Amino acid sequence: MTTGSPHIIVVGNEKGGSGKSTTAMHLIAGLLHRKVRVGSIDLDAGQATLTRYVENRRHTNSVSGLKLLLPEHHRVEPNELDSAAAAAAADRGRLDHRVESLAKANAFIVIDTPGSDIAISRHAHSLADTLITPLNDSFIDLDLLASVDPETHRVRHPSRYAEMVWEQKKARAMRGGRAIDWIVMRNRLGSLASRNRAAMDRTIDELARRIGFRLAPGFSERVIFRELFLRGLTLLDLREKGIGQRLNTSHIAARQEVRQLLQAIGLPNMPEPVQNECKAGNLESPDPI
Repeated sequence: MTTGSPHIIVVGNEKGGSGKSTTAMHLIAGLLHRKVRVGSIDLDAGQATLTRYVENRRHTNSVSGLKLLLPEHHRVEPNELDSAAAAAAADRGRLDHRVESLAKANAFIVIDTPGSDIAISRHAHSLADTLITPLNDSFIDLDLLASVDPETHRVRHPSRYAEMVWEQKKARAMRGGRAIDWIVMRNRLGSLASRNRAAMDRTIDELARRIGFRLAPGFSERVIFRELFLRGLTLLDLREKGIGQRLNTSHIAARQEVRQLLQAIGLPNMPEPVQNECKAGNLESPDPI
């Protein structure tokens, strides 16, 4: 499945530790398991977590004989021109060139952005058909999106990041692009009801209506996400032959979280999940991802 105009998914958040790269890699794996071609771009020059994730996955293939599906991956680092304006223009051009190159053979492009406000990240946001913002479920992290009154928990005003997204929406509209589907996924959501969670529910629902995003279920705090990184694996790979990973109830629950996220995003032109023996992936048994 290829297209000259791929669907671009940008994973963006200016706070570190929100799970951007984990989210990006699981989105990539979810798409690959549906037998679509995926390109990926890592813009985080400092951390480069998505790049290392893909490299770990490629290494696992080479040492184990597995055939884990891989994206066409590229890393784009900001340049070091003396002029800030010239550097920003050059970065935008380099990103556009990479996207155009990946568009020739891929139906989807996933872009992982850095946890900072830099020109290349802002431009990536303006390219998004779907923008996914992972957010840890706390008022500390909600500050990324809005200033909140400590007594009433009402939204005072949008934050710098929310304003940046709004500006990139306008920039995209001026280029004649489709509207950005902005999705905020709530990570590390507490399993038990509490006053803090109830307040978060009310505040984030108000904010969604005010600044124009929709909510999607995120990932709980699970050790398995960190363990899989070293082998380049995702939860969607664990039933493949040769992985050597026994599934426990925590793994199954985590896989369900990934499925729920993919379903909530509702990407266009998505074929049904692979449920039978897959030559490229060598799936062990029917198990919709």
